[in-house]
Amino acid sequence: MFLSLVFAAVFLVVAMSMAWAVQRRTGNSGWIDTIWSFAVGGAGAGVALTAAGADGPGPRQWLVAALAAIWAVRLGGYIAFRSKGAGEDPRYAWLMQEWGEDASRRLFQFLQAQALAGLILVGAIAVAAHDPAPALRPLDLLGALLFLAALAGAALADEQLRRYRAAAVHRGGVCEDGLWAWSRHPNYFFEWLGWCAFPVIALSGGAPIGLLALAAPALMYLLLAHVSGVPPLEAHMERSRGAAFADYRARVNAFFPGPRKSRDSAETGVS
Repeated sequence: MFLSLVFAAVFLVVAMSMAWAVQRRTGNSGWIDTIWSFAVGGAGAGVALTAAGADGPGPRQWLVAALAAIWAVRLGGYIAFRSKGAGEDPRYAWLMQEWGEDASRRLFQFLQAQALAGLILVGAIAVAAHDPAPALRPLDLLGALLFLAALAGAALADEQLRRYRAAAVHRGGVCEDGLWAWSRHPNYFFEWLGWCAFPVIALSGGAPIGLLALAAPALMYLLLAHVSGVPPLEAHMERSRGAAFADYRARVNAFFPGPRKSRDSAETGVS
């Protein structure tokens, strides 16, 4: 498994170098996240199926590999569809502006950091897949159900936002339809929740090494809520939506879904 992780690291470095080249050529940073999603999912599935026994990969390995592949196809496919014919993602545009004349070099370094983050996720997938027990346990199935529920939630949030943006009457406003009424970033929340499935599977056998898989949801929460997800996107929303977004932010939780605040309590600071 260690050797497979080394190959995964090299693969991710090459993939994100290609993502840098694609962005430089097209000016469309959406392809960065597309390539990252497919690369992490592909590497994760490959690592899950390596180090198989004499009879080939076991049921848990196939299950975890399938979850990694499904995640990559869903997220990568969605971002690719959204990026086709589009311009710069606002998050990357903000970073490029901040970096100024050094943007090209800084972007390359940033994408290599994404490769490292991807390797941590792949490591969590590997830990979940390689429990030595041959049969699936109830926690394995619970992890799979958690993953599928999170996948459905992320797909629903993306579709609700797509429909909102497609309606001309809503252009320039802030989406509060469906899940977006309970979280300002429900797609990010469900993305994080999906990665919680791998520690559940990894800990199904009770082996201490399974705790390492907790690195995946911990890392995804850090990145989505505090680094490359919420902060730059909300900075863009502040600039482009102004008072409408300020009102929305005062009433709706940023990440974890929860009860909405009334306009009166938001203005007075009462929860």
